[in-house]
Amino acid sequence: MTTHTPPASAGAERLRRWRMVLGGQEADGTEYRLGGRDAAMDSALESLYGKRGGNGGAGRDRSAGLGASAPAVARWLGDIRTYFPSSVVQVMQRDAIDRLGLSALLLEPEMLEAIEPDVHLVGTLLSLNKAMPETTKETARAVVRKVVEDLEKRLATRTRATLTGALDRSARISRPRHHDIDWNRTIAANLKHYLPEHRTVVPERLIGYGRAAQSVKKDVVLCIDQSGSMAASVVYASVFGAVLASMRSISTRLVVFDTAVVDLTDQLDDPVDVLFGTQLGGGTDINRALAYCQSQITRPADTVVVLISDLYEGGIRNEMLKRVAAMKASGVQFVTLLALSDEGAPAYDREHAAALANLGAPAFACTPDLFPEVMAAAIEKRPLPIPDKETHQ
Repeated sequence: MTTHTPPASAGAERLRRWRMVLGGQEADGTEYRLGGRDAAMDSALESLYGKRGGNGGAGRDRSAGLGASAPAVARWLGDIRTYFPSSVVQVMQRDAIDRLGLSALLLEPEMLEAIEPDVHLVGTLLSLNKAMPETTKETARAVVRKVVEDLEKRLATRTRATLTGALDRSARISRPRHHDIDWNRTIAANLKHYLPEHRTVVPERLIGYGRAAQSVKKDVVLCIDQSGSMAASVVYASVFGAVLASMRSISTRLVVFDTAVVDLTDQLDDPVDVLFGTQLGGGTDINRALAYCQSQITRPADTVVVLISDLYEGGIRNEMLKRVAAMKASGVQFVTLLALSDEGAPAYDREHAAALANLGAPAFACTPDLFPEVMAAAIEKRPLPIPDKETHQ
């Protein structure tokens, strides 16, 4: 079969796209030969996904064709960053790690320097933390720090603004000093006392803000499941924990757990230290973690506890539910997030989620962009903005 490179046209562009989709070293019936940049892109895809079968392209399947040589993988990582947008590069990297078993290569500095950092890569690095040689740890921290700094730029300003407004609203007082009066809300609350003959409102009830100089207004406890499936949630929660800790009006505690409980509050000034203080994987004992969090609560009416977990409990289920009920009865605002990531809810224990919902603590997945609104609602003690009421428990 003779192949040729057709002139640029709508028909040729369709052939080109089909040729890129079909992949492989042959023309696959399109009679279109790739060249230049297209050939390089096809080669990069072929290296990762490969093909199986030799029947002229029929029955092709993507498989491992890249190999596990660190120099070859590093060159390939450079190639895909040249030819594909960042979002595609991140997907291909994840596929390479999962399909080709390249996790061990991530322990080599030259690999980490070539890779496109993202939240999922950070999760993989954290899971390899204990096996990481000292020569690689500095590079790994640099990769993690880049991702953390990018997330902080994306999330910090809006989080602080949203929660500052919520804290101000929740601190309104009924006997404010003159300069603390919220006139808009005061007028709205006293419209029924309008005197038409005087064209004025008699403010029988004053509404004001608490003084800005007040000390801590709310206590927030982030209780994070560090089992392997929660990797992205651990990354986002650590960033949010650092942002909350930077707000003087919020006292923030960050606790991670598997079958043991670790309080990382002292490291909240640097979320990278928090992340490297976690240990992804292992079992889960939510009851033990909540027992610790409960022991740290001193102002229940001014406390928000956020449990981030897939709810697969390895501890004592009934005790876990009793603790949640007791905290809520004492005035604690209790929030249950099945995930804090862009991917939606992972597999989770639906029975436990339903039981928590019956206690008034509905469990749902939350995106990082929605998290400030969820926290603001909890601070103001109003209904949580659950994103999809058909799928949450």
